[in-house]
Amino acid sequence: MSGTIELLQEALAHAKAENRAALIAYLPAGFPTVDGGIEAVKAAFDGGADIVEVGLPHSDPVLDGPVIQTADDIALKNGVRIADVLRTVREAHAATGKPVLVMTYWNPVDRYGVERFAAELAEAGGAGCILPDLPVEESEGWRKAAEQHGLATVFVVAPSSRDERLARITAAGSGFVYAASLMGVTGTRASVGEQAGELVRRTRATTELPVCVGLGVSNAVQAAEVAAFADGVIVGSAFVKRILDAEGDEAAGLAAVRALAAELAEGVRKRG
Repeated sequence: MSGTIELLQEALAHAKAENRAALIAYLPAGFPTVDGGIEAVKAAFDGGADIVEVGLPHSDPVLDGPVIQTADDIALKNGVRIADVLRTVREAHAATGKPVLVMTYWNPVDRYGVERFAAELAEAGGAGCILPDLPVEESEGWRKAAEQHGLATVFVVAPSSRDERLARITAAGSGFVYAASLMGVTGTRASVGEQAGELVRRTRATTELPVCVGLGVSNAVQAAEVAAFADGVIVGSAFVKRILDAEGDEAAGLAAVRALAAELAEGVRKRG
C-alpha cells in the first residue's frame, strides 16, 4: 500500500472549493494513552477537522511549548514507541478515511531507518510527514523515500526565512507548506498577529502549494482571522490542553476535543 498524499491534496482542494480554510488538528500519539490518543484523533475528525497531524513524542521537542511538552512527557513515561505512532495513524485513518500525517523531529526517523519509516507510514495509510527540524539541504534521502511511497513532505517556514530561502524550501516540499505564524514555540496566544499574513503572502509568491498556518491559534475567532489569508489553520496546543484539563476523565477529554474541533470548524468557515 502506498501513502495517501492524494487524500491530503483532495482535502485541501475541497476546503478551497468551499471558499474556506482547512482545519488541521494536532494530537500527540500515546496521549493520554495509546488507545486514548487514537480516540482523540477520531474525535477531532468527528468534530470537523479535515486533516490531523499525529505527533511522534520526543524527549527534546525544541519547537513545542509547555502544553505539548507535558503531553509528550506523559506519552514517553507510558512507553510510547514508533509502532504506537504508526498504529495511531493506521486506526484513525481506517476508521475515518481522512488524511493523517505524522509530525516528528528528524532524529527518531533517522534512527529508525528512513526507508523503513516511509514504507511503514505508507502501509499504515499515512498521508505524509511534517519535519520541522530537517534542513532542506539534508532532505534528499527522505524525499526520495517519501515520493516512492506516496507520502507528502511538509516543511516549515518561519517569519525569519528570507525570500530566497522560502523558495528553496517550498520547491522541495509537497502536500502543503507549514507556515509558523510567530517566532518561538507552540502554544496558545492572545493574538496571532499580522506577521503570519505577511509570511503567507511571501510564501505564496514562491509556490502553488497550499500554505497552512500554525502556532498560536486556540479559538474560533483566531481561526477565522487566520482563515482570511491562509489555506489551512493548524491547531495543536488548544486540543492537548482540553485533554489535560479533563484530568484523566477520558470521556470528558474526548467530548472537549470534539467540541473544540466543531468550534474551530465554524471559525474557518467565517474567514475573518
